[in-house]
Amino acid sequence: MSLKDKTLFITGASRGIGLAIALRAAKDGANIVIAAKTTEPHPKLPGTIFTAAEEIEAAGGKALPVKVDIRDEANLQAAVDKTVETFGGIDICINNASAIALTDTLNTPMKRYDLMHSINARGTFMTSKLCLPHLLKADNPHILNISPPLNMEARWFGPHVAYTMAKYGMSLCVLGMAEEFKTRGVAVNALWPRTSIATSAVRNLLGGEQMCNQSRTPDIMADAAHYILTQPSKELTGQFLVDDDVVTKAGVTDLEKYSVVPGATLLPDFFL
Repeated sequence: MSLKDKTLFITGASRGIGLAIALRAAKDGANIVIAAKTTEPHPKLPGTIFTAAEEIEAAGGKALPVKVDIRDEANLQAAVDKTVETFGGIDICINNASAIALTDTLNTPMKRYDLMHSINARGTFMTSKLCLPHLLKADNPHILNISPPLNMEARWFGPHVAYTMAKYGMSLCVLGMAEEFKTRGVAVNALWPRTSIATSAVRNLLGGEQMCNQSRTPDIMADAAHYILTQPSKELTGQFLVDDDVVTKAGVTDLEKYSVVPGATLLPDFFL
């Protein structure tokens, strides 16, 4: 199946994994809504909604860059309305936008706690909620959250409980909404990377060049997302999927092509 003429509403699509997923869909001729905040270049994180739109259109898709703060209900509703006005509906919602702070309890400012929970858990819930009236009218509708399996081991909570709670909030949306909408044909799934992914945030804010050299490229997440989003929505829902498992099922036999440095020892991601 192809994503040609499908409309994807992707949060945080101005760079990184969100942009990679958008570009893969654009190759099919999809309509991509870049719902993100960045309109001016960040000093350490290249890419804006406008540069992303240029890349998407160069790849063969149609792009609608919309400045969106997913914490703001009115702003988000306006973006959804603009999407429907422009493309006639919404087929796919991808909750990719996320905030991170790998701090322990005593070193987590409440301002940062509130940011993570308002973007990750609340933002995912609200984006899904506002897209759902349109998804329910779509043929083969999907919601895909970039969030981890619900692994309730203490080791994933102890070092950074605030961040884990916020990311698991996104995953709880998968668990609940998949059950809520399974009889109405809307697929709701999660996708998470097996390894570190070489995004500009990893390179410039988290781990530097060394971490990137032990990572996979965002292409593996993009290919995995494409496979998920082209499956029948009534047959694949409520799943917590891992990128390399998905692309292997899709027929990829050489995972080395996704390594930034072929043959390097890859760093595992959190929560697996």
